[in-house]
Amino acid sequence: MPQEQHEDPFEGRLGDALRRVGGTFEADHHALVGGGAVRGRRLMFRRRAAVLGGVAGIALVGVGGALLLPGAGDRAGQRSVAAERSTEPDAEQTVRDDDGAVSGAELVGMLKEMLPDGRISGESARGTSADGPPYAQVVYDDGKGGAAVQLGLGRIEADSEEARQRTDCPDKTFVAYDSCEESTLPGGARLMLFQGYEYPDRRVDTKYWYAQLVDPAGYEVSVMEWNAEAQKDAPITRAEPPLSLAALTSIVRDPGWKPVVDAITEKPANGGTQEDQGEKEESSTVPPGDGSLDAPVIGSEAIRRTLVSLLPEGVDVVGEDNEVSDFAYVVLDDGKGRSLVQMNVQPGMADRAGTLFGADAETLPDGTKVATRQEPGEKGGAGVVMWTVDTLRPDGLRVVISAFNSGAQHTAATRGTPALTMAQLREIATSERWKRLD
Repeated sequence: MPQEQHEDPFEGRLGDALRRVGGTFEADHHALVGGGAVRGRRLMFRRRAAVLGGVAGIALVGVGGALLLPGAGDRAGQRSVAAERSTEPDAEQTVRDDDGAVSGAELVGMLKEMLPDGRISGESARGTSADGPPYAQVVYDDGKGGAAVQLGLGRIEADSEEARQRTDCPDKTFVAYDSCEESTLPGGARLMLFQGYEYPDRRVDTKYWYAQLVDPAGYEVSVMEWNAEAQKDAPITRAEPPLSLAALTSIVRDPGWKPVVDAITEKPANGGTQEDQGEKEESSTVPPGDGSLDAPVIGSEAIRRTLVSLLPEGVDVVGEDNEVSDFAYVVLDDGKGRSLVQMNVQPGMADRAGTLFGADAETLPDGTKVATRQEPGEKGGAGVVMWTVDTLRPDGLRVVISAFNSGAQHTAATRGTPALTMAQLREIATSERWKRLD
């Protein structure tokens, strides 16, 4: 298989998209799992795999149609575009008082007023007319150690699937965390409170807590905090982030954020007015198979049902994904320990054959290309291995299946090898039943 499959192209392309949305800020894993800056279920597939704990932790077909193998992604479950930025500002980024109807300086001032007494430093912000969604960030020290605190604001369709994803707790099969609460507040706003870790594999014990609110009026507010003065690559300064869940809730529920969101000036990336951009998006058509989000999508229920029907005897399903998405997983146990198996099925991929499959890929008599991989897991679980069979039929139907020797990628191996052999994975991936999904 080509080298690009080892580089997790999903994360690279998603990062590019988020950088375009977030200006000079690097995209992080937060808010991804859910799809933050990019439309469509294909990118929303899982902050559970996702924007909280490793969106790229699933072998699935994503942007560009490439095989998404677990890699550098460390999604922890955050899915807001407003939240999808690094806590490390660009060297040229300053707190300005002339970058919008509500300036960056004003946003910093509003955030500071809502924090308990303490020392504030490291201020950075972006106003409502800048290139990218408004945000404010400070380093807050209550006397027990400095901590990065970041506010993000944005618009969203409150009744959309994306909004639901942003306020649903991530799946622990893919995301390790201590606590997550979701609720509907009086008036209909949705709130999620998350307490987890910057790195799901806990290679550094940086804690990451946040509150995410989506209001029925179509605005969203995220407040994030860490027990270090920066999101990444900074020493841990305290045992826990400084703000309690009650304090985070109070900040995101403050009515002062609504006028800020109303003042946001949206700037299409390729020029023109927002209205012109909308018309272009509505009128554009892209052939299936080029990696576009308009390519055909097969739902998780059909994938999961077919996968279960193809499992060999003696293997029990002890866990499964019950959410609507475009990939599916089950957790198996054959009496020797839990084993995660995940699948993605995507039509319209014929024109990606040269990109996805190298010259060494096997070609079956019916023209189906088959590539296999056996490699160590990359999500931090001790001793975890990942076995993958990737297939592409002549009609463009791609079926990818991966199995692990653990019930979750970020937990230690529970057995020597996955519950399914490579031969069994191959038999499942090449089954004719995938042509009859409904």
